[in-house]
Amino acid sequence: MSGSRHPVPRAPLAPGPLLGRRTPPLERRTLLLAAATVATGALATACGSAEGQPAGKVGVLGDSAAWEKPMAAAGAAMDAVAALRLVPEVNPSLESFEQIVKSSLRTRRTPDMLKYWSGYRLQDLARTGGIVDLTRQWDAAVAKGWTDASLRGAFAYRRRVYGLPMNLAYWVLYYNPEVFREHRLTPPATWGEFLAACARLKKAGITPLHGTADGRWPSFIWFQEVLSRQDPRFYQDLMNGRERYTDPRAERALRTIASFFDKDWFTPMDMNHVDAAAAMLHGKVGMVPCGTWLGSTLAAAGGRPGKNLGAFVLPMADPRARPSVIFESSALVATVKGPDRTEALKATGTWLHPAVMKAFSHTLQDGCPNPEVGPANPVIGQLAEKVRGDKLWLLNRFWEQGPPELVEATVDDLAGFLLNPSSYRKTLRTMQDRADDAWRVWREAEET
Repeated sequence: MSGSRHPVPRAPLAPGPLLGRRTPPLERRTLLLAAATVATGALATACGSAEGQPAGKVGVLGDSAAWEKPMAAAGAAMDAVAALRLVPEVNPSLESFEQIVKSSLRTRRTPDMLKYWSGYRLQDLARTGGIVDLTRQWDAAVAKGWTDASLRGAFAYRRRVYGLPMNLAYWVLYYNPEVFREHRLTPPATWGEFLAACARLKKAGITPLHGTADGRWPSFIWFQEVLSRQDPRFYQDLMNGRERYTDPRAERALRTIASFFDKDWFTPMDMNHVDAAAAMLHGKVGMVPCGTWLGSTLAAAGGRPGKNLGAFVLPMADPRARPSVIFESSALVATVKGPDRTEALKATGTWLHPAVMKAFSHTLQDGCPNPEVGPANPVIGQLAEKVRGDKLWLLNRFWEQGPPELVEATVDDLAGFLLNPSSYRKTLRTMQDRADDAWRVWREAEET
């Protein structure tokens, strides 16, 4: 059955290191922010940040338990390189992580370092004046070949860099090579081949595509993927407030997605990524769109690279458009008032060192922003070679693009569209009304 006929459950968000969390309604956020201010001291004391770490150690506060082991591995490698160890600290309150971080920056009980988002969410943090300008560290890393200079925009605000890339996840379509071979398919090289593959899988009784609004945040996935394949320049301009959701190009993207519903190509809209990964490996689902961070979930479900697990970048729908791929990357941030500020700044100068990056990315099982470090997962390694070899245009993920409040609301609008695909015109008008207000507020803040 088509996903449009299934309700979205009120379920926890799907796993993943960089996912958006369910955001409370606007009327609750003020209360949460006030509560977060009170909670910050207790949280910081609990995780060790408020009083600082012992000499030679620096705490890094993040929102994901899945990053604890990778951060610990990076810390051990940094200890060998620079006699400085990173200590992972996790805030288990996923719903209030952003509020707690922003509140703590206005106090002297702030973490030394943070795992944060890139893009506009990082810009929002830089506006507070509570995080350190890392332009010098960025320039030094680029000069050494330790990171890709094209990533700079995702970590910059007013032409200064305020975060260093931690991972480098590409957004791709995962598939099962054994299933593809059985049905005489190869990874599509053109949009037409992609559509033909969907049709053949459907005819064979396999649901071609995973589509979901489970956990809310995934609602942007297909809009992001289709729009960036049809017109990457328009995607970039729309996400940065230079174009409008009521433009025919945005409507074309939603109509394309609606046509997939009409053909019954999607899984139910309440199937999460974990279940979709298992279904793909067992030949029940044809292709699963996600960041390469899903690789660890697929491996845990029995995925074997080259056997029943492969991935490809969704082909461009317009062959005249600049070839591109969506990426996402967390930002390593140093705070101005952290108790171990000197050691934190030293850590930022060493973070992108090949030894540190290898320890981190290999434990995380994701892509690496340092071109000198190849991924441990061969599937991700092949993708990285294609992206760099073909010089694909890196477009930041939907979640990091645009004022955070706008992104949160737009995700909800897209979830509504997935449950009622015929509503695409109304959805676009609603999204543009929100965008008009959000961009006006954002730009007014820029002027001050």
